[in-house]
Amino acid sequence: MEIYNAFGLKIRTCQVGPWGLNAYALVCWESRKSVLIDPGADPEALERLLAESDPVAIVLTHTHSDHTGSLAEMRKRLRVPVMAHPGDETHRQNLDADQWLHHGSTVDVGIHQINVYHTPGHSADQISLMVEDPPAAMVGDTIFQGGPGKTWSAEEFRITLETLRKVVLSWPDETLCYPGHGPGFCLGDMRKHIENFLNKDHGSFFGDATWDM
Repeated sequence: MEIYNAFGLKIRTCQVGPWGLNAYALVCWESRKSVLIDPGADPEALERLLAESDPVAIVLTHTHSDHTGSLAEMRKRLRVPVMAHPGDETHRQNLDADQWLHHGSTVDVGIHQINVYHTPGHSADQISLMVEDPPAAMVGDTIFQGGPGKTWSAEEFRITLETLRKVVLSWPDETLCYPGHGPGFCLGDMRKHIENFLNKDHGSFFGDATWDM
């Protein structure tokens, strides 16, 4: 399914795997170059996402298994570099990436350039990929329509709150957010809910959160 078209850059998505992962392809229609984002499962469906394009990279929003289930197979089929964030020493993933991405890195898709934002919390290596004009972000499990990504410790939840304050809320209201699971949404529609969430004292909470908790 093609869901977005910004000056010749198209975003396609399909849902794969038992956890309903949203895999994405970014396609530059002028050059026909493309990147595959989060190859979670079903290589045949992932190849259909890339139809009529020339893949140049596989990019991971993070390395949880539901986002990487078909990584080895797609790496073999496409023979393109894998790009990901290295995380930190405590949560380092056993991934042999070809290129490490960091906050402020860019990914070229034909004549287009995608900006990388480090958005940790749900995982130490979580990134979001931003198409700037008009703004659209593949946010992985950073943020969903109903709340932020799940955390497994109070420290991870604290990091999530910092990511929301310093990174996500810095994006313009018109940013279209495309998460790793569930429907996309406009950031401006959720801004007040996020701000109210951040203004509450959540104590030592961690786990599955919702904006109205």
